[in-house]
Amino acid sequence: MSFSMTGYGQSSLQFGGYKITFEVKSVNNRYCEVVLRMPRDWTVYEDMLRRQVQAHIKRGRVDVIITREHTEEAAPAQVLNRSAVRSYLKSAEQLRDDFGLKGELSLRDLLSMPGVMEFKEDAHVQASFEDFAEVLELGLNQSLHALMEMRAREGGFLAADLSLRLTHLEALHTEMAGLAPAVVSEYREKLRQRLSVLNDGTFPFEEHKFGMEIAIFADRCNIDEELTRLNSHFEQCKALLKGSEPAGRKLDFLIQEMNRETNTIGSKCNHLTLVNLTLEMKAELEKIREQAANIE
Repeated sequence: MSFSMTGYGQSSLQFGGYKITFEVKSVNNRYCEVVLRMPRDWTVYEDMLRRQVQAHIKRGRVDVIITREHTEEAAPAQVLNRSAVRSYLKSAEQLRDDFGLKGELSLRDLLSMPGVMEFKEDAHVQASFEDFAEVLELGLNQSLHALMEMRAREGGFLAADLSLRLTHLEALHTEMAGLAPAVVSEYREKLRQRLSVLNDGTFPFEEHKFGMEIAIFADRCNIDEELTRLNSHFEQCKALLKGSEPAGRKLDFLIQEMNRETNTIGSKCNHLTLVNLTLEMKAELEKIREQAANIE
């Protein structure tokens, strides 16, 4: 099964007075890059969660966003920070004395100041942080499962499209293989006709030299090896698309090799139809390369 590198998964659960939400999204990347964003006091779990992601995903940039919010029944109480209030009042008095400013801090002004009202966490919530490891692992696993399902669906569409394009390449390959023998025979006839026109009787026609020229041309334009290697690459690509291992990098390598073989055929062949077939094959290979870049 082929997997796309693009996907999204989400899950949420409640534990320790919190509603914890997990979002996992992945995009194309040459390697496996995991970026975690979570509450600062949970960074102790980062290595564990990173390893969990890497166990599921081999290629792609994966963004993991973990957020938390208090449930209504466990919402922390707000308490007045009297020390902060006194500090603000003292600072206001100093500003009036030093710069001759006028005005008074209102109750609304004070309550809107940072640090005046603070949240007081329950002691049992703080003490239960050691138990969050198992909960975070469970929640991340659920969102990863949704992500992998989406990547598998997208990968299936990509594999189907690539298979159709490979079938087209095989059809072009069959045409090339059928035309290859005709290249030499057509060249032989054209050369013989050209020599007949040029021969004004001042030089003898030597059949063995003519045969040597044809043999040299046949060797120079022979594309049997390139066609054989192309056929092998097609089979390897189809096997990779059906396999269970990440295939993206291997597909990229095989596409480069197929391009190289196609370029060689184009430089060897001295036949208009073969040239057009190689151009069509190169265009199809470029489409395959773009699609394969999305596969893990």
